[in-house]
Order: sequence, then C-alpha cells, then structure tokens
Amino acid sequence: MKWLVLLGLMALSECIVILPLRKMKTLRETLREKNLLNNFLGEQAYRLSKRDSKITIHPLRNYLDMAYVGNITIGTPPQEFRVVFDTGSADLWVPSISCVSPACYTHKTFNLHNSSSFGQTHQPISISYGPGIIQGFLGSDTVRIGNLVSLKQSFGLSQEEYGFDGAPFDGVLGLAYPSISIKGIIPIFDNLWSQGAFSEPVFAFYLNTCKLEGSVVMFGGVDHRYYKGELNWIPVSQTRYWQISMNRISMNGNVTACSRGCQALLDTGTSMIHGPTRLITNIHKLMNARHQGSEYVVSCDAVKTLPPVIFNINGIDYPLPPKAYITKAQNFCLSIFHGGTETSSPETWILGGIFLRQYFSVFDRRNDRIGLAPAV
Repeated sequence: MKWLVLLGLMALSECIVILPLRKMKTLRETLREKNLLNNFLGEQAYRLSKRDSKITIHPLRNYLDMAYVGNITIGTPPQEFRVVFDTGSADLWVPSISCVSPACYTHKTFNLHNSSSFGQTHQPISISYGPGIIQGFLGSDTVRIGNLVSLKQSFGLSQEEYGFDGAPFDGVLGLAYPSISIKGIIPIFDNLWSQGAFSEPVFAFYLNTCKLEGSVVMFGGVDHRYYKGELNWIPVSQTRYWQISMNRISMNGNVTACSRGCQALLDTGTSMIHGPTRLITNIHKLMNARHQGSEYVVSCDAVKTLPPVIFNINGIDYPLPPKAYITKAQNFCLSIFHGGTETSSPETWILGGIFLRQYFSVFDRRNDRIGLAPAV
C-alpha cells in the first residue's frame, strides 16, 4: 500500500482525500531509447473520436504519453493496481487474470475468484485508446481510492490487450462525464458522489514538473498550498469531456492559432499538446523545428531565445515557457506539440500534462467548470 498514504487536510471545512501520483517514464520515451518509436507509430495510426453501437472509442490522448499514475484497490480482500487518472475518458478497467495478451503478463491482473464481493455482468466490452485497444467483459466490485470506497462499482476487465506492452500502468481510471461511459455505466466519481463520499464534487491535479514524487490528485476539495494567487474559473462548453472554449494562441504578440476561437480539452491522460496538423506545423516553423521521423527536433539553445506560447482562455493569458514546450531526449531536444486533431472538428486542441504541470487544475462537476491557477 506504498502509494496510499493519505494526508488529512481541511479546506473550506471539508475533508480532502489526497492520493500521491508518480511520474513514470512514458512509453514514447522507452520506445525512443530502443530506436523503436518510428516503427511503432507507423504501424499504429493515431485515431480520434468515434462511436457506434458495438464499440466505444475514447481518443483525446496518445496513450504513449500517459505518465502520471497512482494506486487503487479492487475487491475483498483488496487487490492493488497502478492506474492512470484520466480526465479524457470515463471508464475504469484493469487486466483480468484470464487475459491472454503478452501485455497482461507484465501487469497486475484481477483475480475475480479471490474477491468475495465480485459480481459479473457477462456484458462484453471493447475500448480503444489511440493506437491501443482492450477487449473483455464488465464486472462490479468494491473499489477504493485511498479511503474513498465505491461499492458495487462497475468496471472493465480486459481479456485481450493490443498496444499496451511496456505501458507503465495496469489500467485506466476515467474522470470524464458519464455521458461518454461504455454501456451507460456510472463512473466511479459519480458513484462516490451519490454514495456521499464527499460533499463537494470536485477533484484537482497538481502535476510536479521534474521530480518523480510530489504529484497528487485530490478529491472532495482543494488544498490551496499547491497554487499561487486565485483560481480562474472557466465554464465547460460540453459536458462530455472536460472541454472549454479558448480565445486564441499567440507567440510574440502574434496570433498563431485559434484565431477565431476554438475548443480545448484538458486531458491528464497525455503529456503532450495536440492540435490541427496545419497549425502545429506553423508553430514549428516559428521554432525553426525540423521534422525527423514522427517528431520535431528543436535546437536545445532555443530554450534561451524563443518566446512563450500563450493560451488565452476566458480572457486570461496562460503562458507556456520554452523550457516547458521543449524537452530533452537523449542528446537532442524535441517539441511537445503534435498534430492530428483535425479529423474530429475544424480546430480542437488537447492540453495535456505539459500544460497542466504549469497550472494547478480543479474540475468542478457541480458547477461544470474548471479552475486554473499557477502551480507552486
């Protein structure tokens, strides 16, 4: 139970449950170190949102870059799993002991026979995340996030997994709206809310920039020590994903994207920033970045000279400094901007962990809004 260290904190007279998160090496980084990244991306095309009666596809992330993970338990007695706390999806799933895919051999699996509180629905499921897919069945059991307990929680159990080999997590815990959950399942956050686990239906993320330790997700309130100044509240524009309206994106006082306004999704399930390929290419030209394989290489010295990329949201500027949007990989530097969202709408942006490391984020379900403030 190493990661389930709880801090009893009080804010606004409400108890906050704080769960430590750990920053892991992403699958993208692992594949790059082994010179396998380009081959992998060539074989696994990036896909965006798609939905039909047989399959539910949750995009909004390139799971290669899922990096912040924490532990939960499922069953009686508890079985522990490392999961991504993902605002870009609404479903909880972990591998089943009956999973036959190689990826399951390197991850913890749930043994339903060892849990006295397990209930099986016999409903098949299939969920796709970008280039990865899981197939299996639904079950229900007691799920614990720290000392939060969700009784008879429906969740997925994978029997086949494709594309998750080497992933630094066992499963995914979705925190988006119930309107995008599979089979009409009530997501765990909504179950906890209805069961009275907390009076304030909010959760928040503090993602540490550099250290492996120190990142947290908190439920039921906000610990003000994790941010500076006041929270700026932004209305959710669609209650499916955590989607907001953005005014523009600029560099050096010039609008470089989102010139007529656009939509953005705050997604803790990816570390990158994704946008329409054409506009991402324009931003890379301003960085003097060169295309290399599946990525854009930038001079490491550019960190000293390039301006911040400024996201204007609800009239407030949120600068992203070059030290944040240029990352070092082995002996060279890369841009964290990636294209590919143009297939879902004319202009949609996905703001992942790189953005959220700079800004403490609060997700308020009661008022359908997101609060942002500079992280400490």
